[in-house]
Amino acid sequence: MKIIFMGTPDFALPPLNALVKAGHDILAVYSQPPRPAGRGKAPRPSPVEQRARALHIEVRTPESLKSAEVQKAFSALNADVAVVAAYGLILPANILAMPKMGCLNVHGSLLPRWRGAAPVQRAILAGDEETGVTIMRMERGLDTGPMLKIGKTPTADKNAAILSDEIAELGAKLMVEVLNAPSDYPPQPQPEEGITYAAKIEKAEALLDFSKGAVQAERQIRAFAPKPGAFFLYKEERIRILEAQISPQAGAIGKVLNDSLLIGCGTDSLQPVVVQRAGRNQMKLADMLRGFTIDVGTTLS
Repeated sequence: MKIIFMGTPDFALPPLNALVKAGHDILAVYSQPPRPAGRGKAPRPSPVEQRARALHIEVRTPESLKSAEVQKAFSALNADVAVVAAYGLILPANILAMPKMGCLNVHGSLLPRWRGAAPVQRAILAGDEETGVTIMRMERGLDTGPMLKIGKTPTADKNAAILSDEIAELGAKLMVEVLNAPSDYPPQPQPEEGITYAAKIEKAEALLDFSKGAVQAERQIRAFAPKPGAFFLYKEERIRILEAQISPQAGAIGKVLNDSLLIGCGTDSLQPVVVQRAGRNQMKLADMLRGFTIDVGTTLS
């Protein structure tokens, strides 16, 4: 099958690799333009662009798909289908209609739950017991298109990075199955009930709110690991918590309860396990505490 692939971050790599391995003809890869990164802020190609170039596939990085010139070049590829995975740019209606089979998206949730930009993080924050991936045909609405195939996975105690990788691999597998036998997967409309929206993550959400209890704080930690990283403030320094455990011990909200940095959350408490000070590498809590002291009785924010 002749495919245009559209993706940008690491999440899109498993679908791209799976399509190549399955023997499909990748006509071109569309990815967002290189962005400033690293200490020198030099433009860095996206993970998908780097992978596509390593595979000797043509790469296109337009700032937008709205111009007539870009759309003409897209149409000239005469693709059977476009496969989209976390591309990050809006696809205009005429772009959606150009491939013979339309544009199929690897969406990281069980639609119609968590339409939008951050489905994995929102599922963790909400305490969903399971999430997954939906292969869907795109239309003009935000993740409103009909579904072709769904795969589920337990959320359990996974953080966003682990869960995203798992969903990406599952989505890659399901996309190959759909494209290998399209007639076996007729599009089905999404249910009218159960619609929720996964708003883009704001950095301010990563500030831990111990007043909401240890269960919710631990969800914040998993949802924002490794980036942007849930954090608390101590003497104006941001200290990120990348892994933590819930303790049944009650304690005043935000108060350090012992010298292992157990933090009170009201009826329960939070025990950090992996932490990171500003400008340092992440480390086990015990390693940080050897050279850094937060006094018992301190109230954190």
